[in-house]
Amino acid sequence: MVLDKTGTITRGEPKLTEVVTANDVTEQQLLQWAATVENASEHPIARAIVEGARERQVSPGEVKEFRSTGARGVSGKVDGALVLIGNRKLLNEEGVSGLEALDEDLDSLEGRGRTAVLVAVDGKACGIVAVADTIKEESVAAIRGMHELGLHVVMITGDNERAARAVAEEVGIDEVQAGVLPEGKVDAIRELQKKHGNHVAMVGDGINDAPALKQANVGIAIGAGADVAIEAADVTLVRGELTGVVEAMHLSRATFGKIVQNLIWASAYNVAAIPIAAVGLLHPMIGVIAMTVSSLSVIGNSILLKRVKLSVDK
Repeated sequence: MVLDKTGTITRGEPKLTEVVTANDVTEQQLLQWAATVENASEHPIARAIVEGARERQVSPGEVKEFRSTGARGVSGKVDGALVLIGNRKLLNEEGVSGLEALDEDLDSLEGRGRTAVLVAVDGKACGIVAVADTIKEESVAAIRGMHELGLHVVMITGDNERAARAVAEEVGIDEVQAGVLPEGKVDAIRELQKKHGNHVAMVGDGINDAPALKQANVGIAIGAGADVAIEAADVTLVRGELTGVVEAMHLSRATFGKIVQNLIWASAYNVAAIPIAAVGLLHPMIGVIAMTVSSLSVIGNSILLKRVKLSVDK
């Protein structure tokens, strides 16, 4: 069972938690640069930074030449200065200087499960803005239920390794694949299919999850997620709760069991009755009554599905 992190395990509503400055830059100035550029992005982290800045009485300005590099970061010009926001790999590739001064703070934030992004202006590191997303209350119970069903649970996320592992340890994830770009999720699913023999399901909610949901043997979309993810999925969780995955599996296994029971009963009835009827030893009215009783028994056995416990103990 493959799970996306943001919006699936977590609420998908990150909040700005910390602002770290460097090189004599004030917190207000750093937030001004970050919020102005991120205001042009629709990413949940970008929304969190903009809302956090507004809560601190900092309003976004005007950005020019905005550019997004997918899950790695964004850039744009603010008052003539080139502002680059993203992960360390992106900033290193762009030749940003002064990153070493922020290493300790970056490690500390990521170690506490924060998603931390670096901010650089005109090629010089100026600080870090960190956001945190709260884990859904039912996530721990849902993943425990998956383990009870014998599932190996994998989390695939574009978040950094340390922040992803902090979340994984809290909820009981078996395997973590962090720093995976949106286009890399499909490849990750393919590798898991090779490893586990095409028995891979995935739960996701975002636009970026849609191709991976389509690639998985069973795609499961969070009902409150993006429409394109719901379209790509085989199953939609209407309530948007991860426990719905466990409930659906309990119901599907119980339903399959009832189908097998009903087929066995129907086959046994026909194997016994048809030869007797063929040699003329079964009165037609008895056959009609027996067939009715057989159909009612199948229906009654199916109705017993209502007794199946679907809820997950929290």
